[in-house]
Amino acid sequence: MQMKRIKVINEPTELVPILRAVDTKVKRDVFKEVSQDWCTLKSIEEKYGEEGKEALMFFEKMKLVETKWESGEAGSEKAYHSYYMSFHINTSCPVLEISDVLAVAVMSKKEFDKYEKKIEALVGNEGKFAGDIAEELGLSPTMLKALVKRSATLEYRGHRVEKLKC
Repeated sequence: MQMKRIKVINEPTELVPILRAVDTKVKRDVFKEVSQDWCTLKSIEEKYGEEGKEALMFFEKMKLVETKWESGEAGSEKAYHSYYMSFHINTSCPVLEISDVLAVAVMSKKEFDKYEKKIEALVGNEGKFAGDIAEELGLSPTMLKALVKRSATLEYRGHRVEKLKC
């Protein structure tokens, strides 16, 4: 029996990964597939190419999918399935905060990449206090958090931003 998990969203910046999870046709299609059944990386890559593989990696980083190992002809391989069956959005915030969140969610890849590179440079290998990064880049704490939530290479660890350790 499969549990029907519900993702409760109380923090406005948690909307960014949800919105980004369906921002292209390939991501939507991959998300639909992993919502219906377990899919291996190989099967997704064969069907959707590199973009499908990147979508799965993004879903994994955002904790939108669960994984398990399946035995196959070529040995064991990782399989993915949607972790949540539904989303419950229950948040309120000032207009300026939600505008920062939505701006990051719809930001062009080119503009986002510029921010991500700047943040990665400031973070280095050791990580850095989020308040210092926001101040140095002239960003609101909400916008910084939304940028990190969108990133496939950065994560929050307490009040610090660090490079994701794979």
